[in-house]
Amino acid sequence: MTIKEVISIIEKQIAMPQAEDFDNVGLLCGIPSRNVSGVLVCHDALENVVDEAIAKNCNLVVCFHPIIFSGLKSLTGKNYVERAVLKAIENKVAIYAIHTAFDNDYSGVNAGICNALGLKNLKILQPKKNNLKQLNVYVPSDYSEQLKEALFSAGAGNIGFYDECSFKTEGNGTFRPIEGSNPFSGQQNVRENADENMISVIFETYKQHQIVAAMKEVHPYEEVAYQIYSLDNDNQYSGLGMYGEFDEEMDEKDFLRFIKDKFNVEVIKHSDFTDKKIKRVGVLGGSGASGIKAALIKKCDAYITGDLKYHDYFQAESKILLCDVGHYESEQWVAQQLFEILSQKISTFAILNSSEKTNPVNYFL
Repeated sequence: MTIKEVISIIEKQIAMPQAEDFDNVGLLCGIPSRNVSGVLVCHDALENVVDEAIAKNCNLVVCFHPIIFSGLKSLTGKNYVERAVLKAIENKVAIYAIHTAFDNDYSGVNAGICNALGLKNLKILQPKKNNLKQLNVYVPSDYSEQLKEALFSAGAGNIGFYDECSFKTEGNGTFRPIEGSNPFSGQQNVRENADENMISVIFETYKQHQIVAAMKEVHPYEEVAYQIYSLDNDNQYSGLGMYGEFDEEMDEKDFLRFIKDKFNVEVIKHSDFTDKKIKRVGVLGGSGASGIKAALIKKCDAYITGDLKYHDYFQAESKILLCDVGHYESEQWVAQQLFEILSQKISTFAILNSSEKTNPVNYFL
């Protein structure tokens, strides 16, 4: 199996185009056609992780954070990024990163946190906006099912936990072939009346090219009549953060003790107590100050994230308990999630979870 084939398996589970525009996801270094000897899954592809990959005969490292993020203009080994990348290249170790593609995935980083906490009725905290489109295409009635099959196979019609979603409108269309045409039906210079269906499907923006190509491939008309509209609908199944509810509410101090245990941390920074019970909880793995407003709008009683700054805590205003458990700590389940995705699909070579420490933060207690 090649690196490209392993990447294809990952990307069938995690859509890379849903990553944030600023991010650097995908294959960061390595030759896609090279055969894979083993895969090492990790949080950060640091130099010690590359050493581990080499020692364990793994020539593909699948990581969460991209080791190459921005501003890399040379490779001379002058810092930890360049040393890791140089070592990977010199030893033919490929590095593939998923980062915000997994942050935005419904079954990704934040689902891992919610499942660890036992939250129920999960919903996206900050749904992605303006990434849904609708296709309306006109087709002869006898070709409707064939066209729908092609659209569904290309990824159209997926809405949350439903697929093959569409709507059909029956009608009568007209057209007149003129000189230069090669019509599917009718004669040149004679108006044709045809029984047609309008098929409507919704799709994520990044799928447009493949869906339009599939439509044109099977459509019988020489000139396909179709429209594509951008929708203002939020995508309720893709976006940053999640929120859910406990079966039973708990006191704030009991809640803090509970998340200390679940996140296996000694210290939690938090805002002032609100003197309210905790039942609805929002989460956002990593640096999550941007989600405070959304957590307030969703009426969360508490919000768990990392990297909150001094002034971020003022936003609580006695309405919500803001909890900073640490950046790495909030994302600690990611490597295991990736390990499970790959282990379920690949049995021809080793899939290993890195044992190397990558969290740079330490505490003196």
